[in-house]
Amino acid sequence: MLTGKQKRFLRSKAHHLNPIFQVGKGGVNENMIKQIGEALEARELIKVSVLQNCEFDRDEVAESLAKGAKAELVQIIGNTIVLFKESIEHKQISLP
Repeated sequence: MLTGKQKRFLRSKAHHLNPIFQVGKGGVNENMIKQIGEALEARELIKVSVLQNCEFDRDEVAESLAKGAKAELVQIIGNTIVLFKESIEHKQISLP
């Protein structure tokens, strides 16, 4: 689990990022979780946006993505979810 200080640090890192995934009408599926897992391995910190036509609540989407990709949920702001997972091969972010 991340501490408050680590979450603050990651939020500041994520501020300038653009969402690289969008969750739409279909919601979260296995393929999306797999792709998000790969993106997290490459980048460690990503944003996912939840579109207006998504049938699920953003909190549900965030929880299922974090659980599926075994990532930490950093924050949910508006319809954007910020996820973090420490990379095994491409470690770029060192947490305070």
